[in-house]
Amino acid sequence: MPVKLYDTLTRTNQTLSQPTGRPFYFYCCGPTVYGPAHIGNFRTFLIQDVLRRVLEVDGFKVKHVRNITDVDDKTIRESQANKQSLKTFTEHWTEKFHTDCQSLNLLPPSIEPKAVDHIGEQIQLVEKLIEKNQAYVEKDGSVYFRVHSCCDYGKLNRIDQSELKTQSETSSGNTNLADEYDRESISDFALWKARKDEDGDNFWTSPWGEGRPGWHLECSAMVHSTFEGQTIDLHGGGIDLCFPHHENEIAQSQSAYEQTFCTHWFHSAHLRVENKKMSKSLGNLYTLDELVAEKHSPVALRYTLIASSYRQPLNFTFDGLRASESALNKIERFTEALLEKNNLNKEQFNEDFVTTHQLKDYGLLKNAWEGLSNNLNTSACLGSLFGLIGSNPISKLNSTETENLLKALGSILYALGLQLFSNPAQASEAPQAILDLAKERWEAKQNKDYATADSLRKNLQNKGWDIKDTPTHFELFPLN
Repeated sequence: MPVKLYDTLTRTNQTLSQPTGRPFYFYCCGPTVYGPAHIGNFRTFLIQDVLRRVLEVDGFKVKHVRNITDVDDKTIRESQANKQSLKTFTEHWTEKFHTDCQSLNLLPPSIEPKAVDHIGEQIQLVEKLIEKNQAYVEKDGSVYFRVHSCCDYGKLNRIDQSELKTQSETSSGNTNLADEYDRESISDFALWKARKDEDGDNFWTSPWGEGRPGWHLECSAMVHSTFEGQTIDLHGGGIDLCFPHHENEIAQSQSAYEQTFCTHWFHSAHLRVENKKMSKSLGNLYTLDELVAEKHSPVALRYTLIASSYRQPLNFTFDGLRASESALNKIERFTEALLEKNNLNKEQFNEDFVTTHQLKDYGLLKNAWEGLSNNLNTSACLGSLFGLIGSNPISKLNSTETENLLKALGSILYALGLQLFSNPAQASEAPQAILDLAKERWEAKQNKDYATADSLRKNLQNKGWDIKDTPTHFELFPLN
């Protein structure tokens, strides 16, 4: 089944194809590094990671570029407040982002350009637009793109230019804080922002005076540079970037280079927390570190953030996170039973089976793979997997069939980016057999099967271990 994905531009599902003679070009808007990324940010990055993995399992060669925004209003303001150079400040938060990505098992991009490293290309792009009379210089040295010079502006978001009054609100309905303009423009947007006293030493010299790029400019310049001036196949980002950011990327790129900027657009819906909008004032901009401190594992967070449709808003709850931990336990026990059938161990599964097998036949997991291929329907994929687990087919399989199922399962888990047997939440000195019993008891308790949970607790005590429950996890203690 070919990989199909919803295209924001055409509002239809489109088949993705491997180009002839080159990799599949996939660009993603990356983080603005002025603090730790929160779980809403990571939902978008994780969905993009799953798509890349699905393409690779399907046989694609992918060139994945994800940028780092290390100069904008927020990075400058926060670096000044912390009395650090912009470089020192943003490098710290870039390193933190990379650490969190590794914990959440995101594949590193093929190239990760930084905005500051591409100031020269951004200035050249502005020069092209001024030459074409599609940008103009204001008295203070700021440069603006003339939106009405772009006849198809608004095509991505279905915006009628005659109704366009401001760029102060994003496509998700939020105030546009990504690039804080010093004045409200009727429709035009900043390409270059003149130097201000509050910018400190964070400015560059341009033909229009000292200043810095507008936020929208950087992606167009980095796409042109990293993909060698060619049209890209797919551009991803959160739904809040659809307008104005991506609309502006299209306008300035196609105006400057006179070719299609991107053929397919891919946007992820936003995240809510316990049915509330994420915000600093509500204190629910959760980071990975905060959740790990509460004994939740990164793999459970990954599962939670990818398990439902990327096109629908996700309501993150702690009950849902605990349910993800239980679901992962079920997948682990099923996988262990398959491995035992063929006298294999957990290490062999991760080393030999969790990879891009590029299978022609997924057998009992055919529907699971088709779910992933059909617009990243992760919920259908996981539903099919748990349907198989519930049918308990293992006793009916011979060794060859078991190995084939392990390969199919490994490919799907690779595509989902789920690392089994890696949950550190209950990392005690207990032997693996004791941990397995404790996990089984925890799951029984979550399923309100208290009789089984009590029986397993007694079994653990007979083996010399006591168990303590919290609202979110369990801890094991050796009995003296």
